Amino acid sequence: MKYIETKKFSEIDLNDKFFDSLKKDYKEFEDWYNKKIRENADAFILKDDNDNLKAFLYLKEESDVEDIIPRLPDGKKIKIGTFKVDPHGTRLGERFIKIAIDYAYEHNAKYLYVTIFDKHKGLIRLFERFGFSQYGKKGNELVYMKKMFELNPDIEKRYPLIEIKNDTEIYVLGIKPEYHTRLFPDSKLKTEESDELVTDIAYTNGIFKNYIANISGLENLKKGDVLVIYRTKDYDRQNARYSSVLTSLCVVLESKHQNEFGNFDDFFRYCKPYTVYTREELKKYYEGGNAKVVKMTYNIAFKKRLIKKYIEDNFRTPNYWGFFQITKDFLKQIIIDAEIDERLIIGL
Repeated sequence: MKYIETKKFSEIDLNDKFFDSLKKDYKEFEDWYNKKIRENADAFILKDDNDNLKAFLYLKEESDVEDIIPRLPDGKKIKIGTFKVDPHGTRLGERFIKIAIDYAYEHNAKYLYVTIFDKHKGLIRLFERFGFSQYGKKGNELVYMKKMFELNPDIEKRYPLIEIKNDTEIYVLGIKPEYHTRLFPDSKLKTEESDELVTDIAYTNGIFKNYIANISGLENLKKGDVLVIYRTKDYDRQNARYSSVLTSLCVVLESKHQNEFGNFDDFFRYCKPYTVYTREELKKYYEGGNAKVVKMTYNIAFKKRLIKKYIEDNFRTPNYWGFFQITKDFLKQIIIDAEIDERLIIGL
């Protein structure tokens, strides 16, 4: 399976059978598509190894919209003009929704919206999970909209916003290089040239991630705690001070001990959809008797990576680099130095 890329409409074959359902739903689809070719527009796509389209996303910036009832609120809007994913069990829809949400924030939009037919129940549920709610109608279609800076009490619905409350605790969590980019594709390092790391796999595509380890302290994590992801050094690098880096922010959804599962099969079913580990690796953790699973959302990739030396110079040297707590003041400094959009962090 190939990786997600941006292509001009003119570079994408309109005769691909992928578009058949869109042509059926929208009589004017071919005319619209040819118009986008003339406008030199582009789209996010993914193809399989046989060069067949598996996903297509077109985003458009808008200000005034006349044909939606009720009228959309004032402010910059991003419209998901076309969104189609052929489902094949890899959570690709989550990955493309993340692209749309990130795009809206990068373009300082107040609203992100999509028009969708009521018959697409599964797709509607996916949008609702990440904070879209029904706003109105456009002809025979429903209009679903996400308010980009609305602090929804539900962690998933307000994604990728991160709320820092009085009882929120902040931790640094180390991830080995062989797992890091496959779990956190937007946090890929410039030195990692292989696109094979970010192909169409469930644990790569998903906004949700499961981290499994027997590290002491993981059991204390609670919903809403923030994890700063730390990519540990490459094995062929001698000096970790310069090759280990902070790359991302995640939010804890829940933390479970293996004893909360009836048996290994229950443990495996819970872990597998969101983890990079194989069944054999999970079995080894389970047989160790102290496996913990942390389910989290992958919220923010740092624009500027921060090396291990940065932690030592600005914080302290922890006893164990795999998992340690930091202060909210240090998180504030990380947000500034990693060039994170501060609007995404509420309450700090």
